Amino acid sequence: MSSLLRATLITLALLTSAGCTSKPVLNTQHDLPASAQVSEEKVKQAIVAALQKREWIVLRQSPQLVQAEITVRNQYYAAIDIRYTRNSYAITYRDSRDLGYKDGKIHRNYNRWVSMLDRDIMAGLRSAGMQ
Repeated sequence: MSSLLRATLITLALLTSAGCTSKPVLNTQHDLPASAQVSEEKVKQAIVAALQKREWIVLRQSPQLVQAEITVRNQYYAAIDIRYTRNSYAITYRDSRDLGYKDGKIHRNYNRWVSMLDRDIMAGLRSAGMQ
C-alpha cells in the first residue's frame, strides 16, 4: 500500500472517529445525605430555580415530579423528567428532536446540558441547608 493511500485512510479514520458526537444518555440519580435538613418543597424549589437559570421551560409541576424542556437555537429540543423526594432526585431523559437519539445514545450536548443542570440543582440544595 502506498504511503499516500495509507495516510489518506488514516486521516479518514481519524476524521470519522472525531466526528462521532453520540454518547450514552446521561440520567442522573442522587441520594441526599440523611443529615440533610431539606424539605420536599425545598428540593422542588432548588430544581425549578436551576431549570430557570439554565433556561429550561417548566412544563408541569406535580408532587414529586417536575417536567421540563429546552429548545436551543430554535432547533435542538430536549425534554426531561425530574423525580424528587426530600431524600433524593433523579433527572431522566424523556424526549428529543435533532439530537440524534438512537439506541440509548444522544448528542453530547444533551449530556452537557443535563450535567450543568444537575450541578446547579446540587448547588441550590447546598445553599438551602443540605450539608
